[in-house]
Amino acid sequence: MTGTFPNISISTERLVLRPLDEDDAAALTEMMNDEQVGTWTGVPQPYPEDRARAWITEYAPTERAAGRGIDFAVTEFLTQRLVGIVQLAKTNWHIRSTEMSYIIAPWARGEGYAAEAALAAAQWLLRDQRFERIELRTAADNTASQQVAQKIGCISEGVLRNACLVHVRAEDGTWSDVRTDYIVWSLLPEDLEGAGEQLAETGGFATFSDWN
Repeated sequence: MTGTFPNISISTERLVLRPLDEDDAAALTEMMNDEQVGTWTGVPQPYPEDRARAWITEYAPTERAAGRGIDFAVTEFLTQRLVGIVQLAKTNWHIRSTEMSYIIAPWARGEGYAAEAALAAAQWLLRDQRFERIELRTAADNTASQQVAQKIGCISEGVLRNACLVHVRAEDGTWSDVRTDYIVWSLLPEDLEGAGEQLAETGGFATFSDWN
């Protein structure tokens, strides 16, 4: 059984999660060229704007149409500025499971946007779309991403040893791969109970650098 995610927008108190738009290309390019994004993701460095446009106009629509996932642009409600991405991928419609990842732009870190956006996507997915499982994988040393997973109620399930490649930039600007472990997290419908209240108790949302 294969389904397709609806082409929708999701609103929170401070954010709007919406489909990527061609007007996002410049900001998306700048966000992807950040060193922390280069370290923790497989995004090529440098990241050209034509690749961002291909993501927006080709990759994201194809993934959604094929039922494999959906990519959300995360924007500020008041300014409409692009502050991040939430991606659902590797979706299995038979068991109602998908994998979530998130990236927050360097100009928007420290505001708790990753947790707010990830929780909004999770609530929509597990409640409205009736999914049964969200999986997250974080590099062993990516403590910021792990804090986001904990804030939204994820449970750590274990470690995939030597399963992850992170990237280190040398003084000459070249990048090299370093192998490390993945920590696997899951979020089930029952785990959502209290997650929003926990975030609210921190003063709205947590203040730490957010990326995945």
